[in-house]
Amino acid sequence: MTFASFASGFLKRLNTMTQDTYAALDTWIDQHFDEQVAFLQQLVRVPTDTPPGNNAPHADKTAELIQAFGFDAEKHHVPAQAVRDYGMESITNLIVRRRYGDGGKTIALNAHGDVVPPGEGWAHDPYGAEIKDGQMYGRATAVSKSDFSTFTFAVRALEAVAKPTKGAVELHFTYDEEFGGELGPGWLLEKGLTQPDLMIAAGFSYEVVTAHNGCLQMEVTVHGKMAHAAVPHTGIDALQGAVAIMNKLYAENRRYQGISSRVPGIKHPYLNIGRIEGGTNTNVMPGKVVFKLDRRMIPEENPADVEALIRQVIADAVDGFNAGRPDEGIRVDIKRLLLAKAMTPLPGNAPLVEAIQKHGEAVFGDKPPAVGTPLYTDVRLYVERGIPGVIYGAGPRTVLESHAKRADERVELQDLRRATKVIARALADLLSA
Repeated sequence: MTFASFASGFLKRLNTMTQDTYAALDTWIDQHFDEQVAFLQQLVRVPTDTPPGNNAPHADKTAELIQAFGFDAEKHHVPAQAVRDYGMESITNLIVRRRYGDGGKTIALNAHGDVVPPGEGWAHDPYGAEIKDGQMYGRATAVSKSDFSTFTFAVRALEAVAKPTKGAVELHFTYDEEFGGELGPGWLLEKGLTQPDLMIAAGFSYEVVTAHNGCLQMEVTVHGKMAHAAVPHTGIDALQGAVAIMNKLYAENRRYQGISSRVPGIKHPYLNIGRIEGGTNTNVMPGKVVFKLDRRMIPEENPADVEALIRQVIADAVDGFNAGRPDEGIRVDIKRLLLAKAMTPLPGNAPLVEAIQKHGEAVFGDKPPAVGTPLYTDVRLYVERGIPGVIYGAGPRTVLESHAKRADERVELQDLRRATKVIARALADLLSA
């Protein structure tokens, strides 16, 4: 027998054994899928509206549920004062460490449990986890309590079937994505509680997301002078001043359409004014108006330059409004609420992309593209520390299909099943590489 024929035969046998492992992983997940669905239902039924952000009870429930699987969750409580100063009520982040042997990579799987409040317009109970026509409805069914279950059951399948002998997996269940992540993954990383080699974060589409926008959020307070509506000349209308500022900001937003990103899946920067409040009564000229803006930054932009330009646009608008008012005019206070940097691909993410694309194509029938997304996530906090990461998990073809952050958010149960298979298969590859 020649070496070439021996090598060819060995590779064929190895490939057969690998395919057998993938099939066994799929079978285990199919056999335990009803249990996985029930697990997700229990997670959805514990509210985690943020704000107000009382999320420690959900962490306690998660730790209790996964203990039944033999997973011991470390509870990392963020100090109460730090949480209150941040604008939330309670945060307990969880780490589950599963070590399989010396050598190999440590792979973190991160999903966040905090969610935006349900809002109006629901036809289903946002915390009922109702199943209808193969879909589960409820807040966070798509983003991202679904991936608490995806990642948990993928690891269970991995250990039951593939039985890795090196490397490690960590489950990171955190509770500060909606406010930016600094007290979620950021806190765990800053405290030195984890330093994985690779990471996969909760997803919301079939795509493998390797990059995302940054985000600047600011609160702008416009001060005028209250006056009775019958004698408006005695006051300074803060709302008119705010409108002048917002018109300048919206003009800036139109300019952004001419700026293109080179990252597939990301088009251009954009700006949104999402909240405005002020005034005291219909017959009173408003003396103060507050609005909050959200500026999405493409990966090519410098956050410091973006913030400086927004502040200059506001200052110019104020000067323009106050022109001709030598004595009194509006004044403005600007507070930065969030500065989330863009996620950019690190060269070391190639094994993650390749493994997920390979098994995504095998399980779904289509190879998922590696793209960017105009959203922002707390994944950037891992990447900023040099940890290669991607975003992938249970989800629909598009964010719009899932109704994420809208009424009647839902997840296709077959998407949940298939995403769990993709993650389990990818982990088997990554830990045996």
